[in-house]
Amino acid sequence: MGLLQRFVIRCTLFVIPLVLVAETGQAQKSKYACSEPNPASLCTASNTCGSASESCSVDVKRTANSASATPSVQGAKGNSTFCVKAGTSVVWKSDTKHEGFIVDMGPKTPFDTDDIIGGSDKQVTTIAKTPGCYKYSLGACLSGAIYGMCENTTAELVVVQ
Repeated sequence: MGLLQRFVIRCTLFVIPLVLVAETGQAQKSKYACSEPNPASLCTASNTCGSASESCSVDVKRTANSASATPSVQGAKGNSTFCVKAGTSVVWKSDTKHEGFIVDMGPKTPFDTDDIIGGSDKQVTTIAKTPGCYKYSLGACLSGAIYGMCENTTAELVVVQ
């Protein structure tokens, strides 16, 4: 075996454990807010929507390959985790014409209503009541949709005290 081959093998045997250790460290951090030990600690001024005196507006729409919920926070991206304070009005709406949506908060909802079904002609106003972290699913369809014209996704919402 040549000198170069031995060098490559030794380097490979040295690098593989380093990569495994690095990936293990990253695996401990979750990309989901609701998997974090204290999801409320992720809430900042840049991702908190609305207040006790101002409602939080969430635009729900169908995108090319999914559905999207975008809160009225400057620079917010669709389906990014956002926060609201308990007592805040959350207005679910669609700014896209001829579009309908449904938001399913799952078995436990932070809002004063279980059904969030609306569209471009019907916005739904809810009041955030129960603090906690909630993973929700949403679907959006174009009016008169046929198979393949609806899309869905999941996102997260943190309600803080």
